[in-house]
Amino acid sequence: MRLALIGAGRIGKVHAQTIDRSPDVTLAAVSDFHADAAETLAHQYGTRAIEAEAIFEDDDIDAVLIASSTPTHADYLERAARTGKAVLCEKPIALDLARTTEALRVLEAHPVTCALGFNRRHDPQFAGLKQAVADGRIGDLETLTIISRDPAPPPAEYVSASGGLFRDMMIHDFDMARWLLDEPIVQVQAHGSCLIDPAIGEAGDVDTAMVTLATASGRLCHISNSRRACYGYDQRIEAFGSAGMLQAQNETETRLRFTGEPGQVEDKPKWFFLERYAQAYSNEIDDFVAAWKEQRPPLAGAHDGLEALRLAEAAQRSLQERRPVALDEIR
Repeated sequence: MRLALIGAGRIGKVHAQTIDRSPDVTLAAVSDFHADAAETLAHQYGTRAIEAEAIFEDDDIDAVLIASSTPTHADYLERAARTGKAVLCEKPIALDLARTTEALRVLEAHPVTCALGFNRRHDPQFAGLKQAVADGRIGDLETLTIISRDPAPPPAEYVSASGGLFRDMMIHDFDMARWLLDEPIVQVQAHGSCLIDPAIGEAGDVDTAMVTLATASGRLCHISNSRRACYGYDQRIEAFGSAGMLQAQNETETRLRFTGEPGQVEDKPKWFFLERYAQAYSNEIDDFVAAWKEQRPPLAGAHDGLEALRLAEAAQRSLQERRPVALDEIR
């Protein structure tokens, strides 16, 4: 696959490194609104920096990875579909349901391989938990607990442009909940506070939140988010069922644990998502290429992005109106 990268910022650099390590992908070009950033990243990986429009006009480019700012995602995704290029788009497709739905209509009219950047589905631990639940190892799944805590809050100016905690941070957890519960979610109830950085509250967002999801059969999922965890990137999942429990634990550098007279000590969790999900990003690229070659759906697609955004919208409404929200209300 000859793959062009749009976006040379933090996440773009992660993808460039991952692409460079893949034997099945060539980084064909890099584009960014800031030409200097594109030039620097392109030079680092021995490729060319070009304008985004040139990517879509180049018949030798097979696919596009969209890692630019969120407001540009939908436009680039539609351009890729209309020019017949496979596309891997970072989440979210857009910050509102109407624009996301428009993009999905273009994909329906111009079918191409389209993957969405819910990289956590590709994490070995979480994928193993998913398979064990599907295999019936814990009997019937009854409750799911998802914990996601960042090591430090982002700047308030980032918060105001990101769509807020539910659309920017918890959206990954909404996708994991849908994937693991594997049945329709019918109700959402959210609570949120600003306990860490007053500037985040002044920007109109929360930095601490808990959400409960209920499925059609009565399964329950609890999601806990915080923008601050002084010990590192806290990423855990517990699946509880009629015959047992499964737990996905934090990743540490060595997995060593010391036990002695003072007690037990082990390494802190890896510091942030770049370290924690390095393997997941690699697996995500592999799945995207395989889906393109085999003409099959990727593990996470555009529809998953739409449904996760519906849950984020429901959570936001629940928080604002202080009530449970039926997912049917969110269109």
